Amino acid sequence: MNLEQLVTTPDITARRALGACAVLMVGALTLTACGGDSDGRSEGKGGKDPAKSSAAQIVISAKNGSTGASINSTGVKVSDGTLTGVKMTVAGTGKQVPGQLVAGGKGWKPGEQLERGTKYEIAATAKDSDGKAVTAKSVFTTVSKANSFIGTYTPDNGATVGVGMPVSFNFDKAIGDKKAVQSHIEVSSSSGQQVVGHWFGAQRLDFRPEEYWKAGSKVTMKIDLDGVEGANGVTGVQEKTVSFTVGRSQVSTVDADTQTMKVVRDGRTVRSVPISTGSPEFTTYNGQMAISEKYKKIRMDSRTVALANAYDIPDVPDAMRLTQSGTFIHGNYWYNKGNPPFGRTGTSHGCVGLRDVKGGQSDTPAKWFYDNSLIGDVVIVKNSPDKTVAPDNGLNGWNMSWNEWVAGSAVGTS
Repeated sequence: MNLEQLVTTPDITARRALGACAVLMVGALTLTACGGDSDGRSEGKGGKDPAKSSAAQIVISAKNGSTGASINSTGVKVSDGTLTGVKMTVAGTGKQVPGQLVAGGKGWKPGEQLERGTKYEIAATAKDSDGKAVTAKSVFTTVSKANSFIGTYTPDNGATVGVGMPVSFNFDKAIGDKKAVQSHIEVSSSSGQQVVGHWFGAQRLDFRPEEYWKAGSKVTMKIDLDGVEGANGVTGVQEKTVSFTVGRSQVSTVDADTQTMKVVRDGRTVRSVPISTGSPEFTTYNGQMAISEKYKKIRMDSRTVALANAYDIPDVPDAMRLTQSGTFIHGNYWYNKGNPPFGRTGTSHGCVGLRDVKGGQSDTPAKWFYDNSLIGDVVIVKNSPDKTVAPDNGLNGWNMSWNEWVAGSAVGTS
């Protein structure tokens, strides 16, 4: 089948890279013996005292000369003393990395996530209870992009989404050890629903419960991939906790036989909307589809779906993506005003159209549905002559039975 497809950069995106705001946790460091000047000279209150060195011991988590250091958990700790100063710079440029003392001067951590494949230098000083000083230094390189993997995820932290929104990770490298990666991502819901992961190939991992999320629940993702080997010589770099809220329940059912859509919110029908599905030549997928993106205006060009010059509409209003292959539910202002198709017949190239106006600013069914929809709301299409949408075509894993879903998990379920 051939479907409308966007060709512009989205104004709104449901995904962000995980690595942007990783949590820095010095308290959880696996500390190694520091290199450089960690055994350097000590000074007493009255000057140099070669007979007695400082009792303070500084440990820098990234060993001197090491490569593959963590971009999240690199830091400094001291025992039997207090840090008096830590300076971290980018080696070669001297650019200073901001940071702060923690735990009453017993530790230090960078104030920002480090860059991958970058050489850094840390110089630290500390004093013991007698005022004797000690210094330590380490020059190291963080894990390279070639030897690490990151993932993008949806939904975003703090988002409010519909009940059909799965948690979806897309990794930038093929994952060979799926069990190791999946076991370091924990997804839980305040509703108590069991949440299970399912792999679509080697780079996509989605999580969902057996039924839609309970309205009003809070879902939390704990990502602990820093240092996890996902493939031979390729480790994760992400460490973060993300949470989002499930809003009210809204499930809208498109009936291709009657060309109408029934919108049900929290178990109550709130509106019946005339629509126009795909034409007999370009039918619309059946199945449960979660809204994955929203665009107040978007260009749709038939050349992106190999339909030559069938259409090129630069300003399709009130558009919401249902599949990655190009199925949208959107406003239609170019319909035949003398013979409107809505509620009567399918005329699109596979999308679901609603009556609209150019610019999408009037009180129309399309604008109403756009304004009243969330990312993750469910749109179900039935009675179309087309097949059921593939579970990995968009965020549409709900079209897979629970047994099939669980079978695609790399870890055991309880």
